[in-house]
Amino acid sequence: MTLDSHQHFWNFDPVRDSWIDHTMKSIQRNFLPIDLKPELEKKGISGCIAVQADESINETQFLLSLANENPWIKGVVGWVDLHSPYLEHQLEKLKQEKKLVGFRKILQSLPPTAMEDSAFLNGIGLLSKYGFTYDILIYPKHLEAAFLFAKKFPDQKFVVDHLAKPDIKSGEYEFWSKGIQKLSDLPNVWCKVSGMVTEADWNNWKSHDFTPYLEHADHCFGTERLMYGSDWPVCLLAGTYSQVFDLAFEHYQSFSLHEKERIFGKNAQKFYGLQQ
Repeated sequence: MTLDSHQHFWNFDPVRDSWIDHTMKSIQRNFLPIDLKPELEKKGISGCIAVQADESINETQFLLSLANENPWIKGVVGWVDLHSPYLEHQLEKLKQEKKLVGFRKILQSLPPTAMEDSAFLNGIGLLSKYGFTYDILIYPKHLEAAFLFAKKFPDQKFVVDHLAKPDIKSGEYEFWSKGIQKLSDLPNVWCKVSGMVTEADWNNWKSHDFTPYLEHADHCFGTERLMYGSDWPVCLLAGTYSQVFDLAFEHYQSFSLHEKERIFGKNAQKFYGLQQ
């Protein structure tokens, strides 16, 4: 199974989706399975993981309805109120949804101290009991807090989205590289090779801009804990689906077939507990 471990769907709403501002006009429209399927087929990708973009239970149900209608959407990373005192009851109900594999909270827009909130920590502490994963969406400034956070839950499976969004456009490397190295020391933390082009110069990036970041991620996580993701349709701000896939595929061209199979499918399948 070849998988895209990170993409989104939405029916664009200018109020709800206000994060898609005037600089992102090209993605101020609906993006649905009918739009993604041809891109996956073009690259021989058999399935994907749909990840939440809006923080609401309606978002989770919307993605699950798409996944249930389209067998190639193999899993959903949804949203649930991790602060809720009724969370365990909700998780018991949500566990019935076979394609719901995990959850995400949009931490990148919050201060690093958000990962110290006691209600949030209590919520994270319940996820492994129900077999749910957690996607960590952060910037480099959050890395130290993310390390302390993930260290508290050695039995919880975590994956860092988009390599923790290094500032590729400015070329900043040292601060990010130290933080991601430390976080990778935790064996329960994985990483997505995704979202890179939108952290670079949208109009003028070159493939070599990403090389030091990719090589460091390879060194930190090894081929056992990395997984390819497109971040479609957000990636369209800086490149086509094919360009984004090719960027990763060409980087791993010299790796063994077994290593490539892991990064482009088997690792995501294992992490999210997907069936064939």
